[in-house]
Amino acid sequence: MKLISILIPAYNEEAVLDQLMVRLGNLANDTKDYDFEFLFINDGSKDRTLEIIKGFAETDPRVSYINLSRNFGKEIGMIAGLDHVQGDATVIIDADLQDPPELIPQMIKFWEEGYDDIYAKRNSRDGESWFKKFTSKQYYKTLQRVTHVPIQEDTGDFRLLDRRVVEAIRQFRDTQRNAKAIFSWVGFHKKEILYDRDPRAAGETKWNYIKLINLAIDGITSFTTAPLRLSTYVGALVSAATFLYLLYLVIRTIFFGTDLAGYPSMMAVILFLGGVQLLSLGIIGEYIGRIFNETKQRPLYLIEEYHNGKTPKKARRKS
Repeated sequence: MKLISILIPAYNEEAVLDQLMVRLGNLANDTKDYDFEFLFINDGSKDRTLEIIKGFAETDPRVSYINLSRNFGKEIGMIAGLDHVQGDATVIIDADLQDPPELIPQMIKFWEEGYDDIYAKRNSRDGESWFKKFTSKQYYKTLQRVTHVPIQEDTGDFRLLDRRVVEAIRQFRDTQRNAKAIFSWVGFHKKEILYDRDPRAAGETKWNYIKLINLAIDGITSFTTAPLRLSTYVGALVSAATFLYLLYLVIRTIFFGTDLAGYPSMMAVILFLGGVQLLSLGIIGEYIGRIFNETKQRPLYLIEEYHNGKTPKKARRKS
């Protein structure tokens, strides 16, 4: 039988893991035409997450886990899991049960029909503020506009990937990653499934606006140089406006004389130009920083312990 790997990144999710495992177990037991692998990625949790996962592995041979040496972030946790999944297809799902595992059989059905990337699009997003929904929508529109790559709006990481898509994503070894942009960039035959997203089953979200902003910046700077081009356009526009203003001052002085009353406007122009210069330097600095991080070629993550469903293994390094 074909093997379906369920990839579950987890960080401090002790409150929800029991519910998750029950629903995954029911799913696997009801879907008898396939074998399942449950691969948990413990991303440096500080609570009992790893202990609970190890308990699952002791009683269920379908459970595998990777214990990372520290918290590397969800994006790195996912690539660590994709490096180790063994299935013919892989489903990525969050541990918080906002994405219902019961959709997975429908994903498998479309996969058998020939689709390579079956992604779940949120029809509704319970438990999220209007501000988060608005900013998320605007971010996806901006990302699609500047990258010229079709970006799936209102989608997360909940999706089924064929083995060849997993192999393609494994080739991306970026240290600062945005999985949603990568899923879109690799292409392949995609299929959309609509669903209503549930609130968290338990526990608290690990995302805040600062982390989301950083993720958004990573997505834009990793796949386009549009911010650099924008700073060039702004610089050219400001230079042209400044030239016209200087021309106006010269003409006014020649025909009407000059006066000394102009300090406020002069300071406004100086501060405006200084702000534009700092903004441009900041954009350039973002790209230079990413070049610096990539050239060091450090491993993306380190594994403290890997359990493949049979025997726990120690691992020192994985790039």
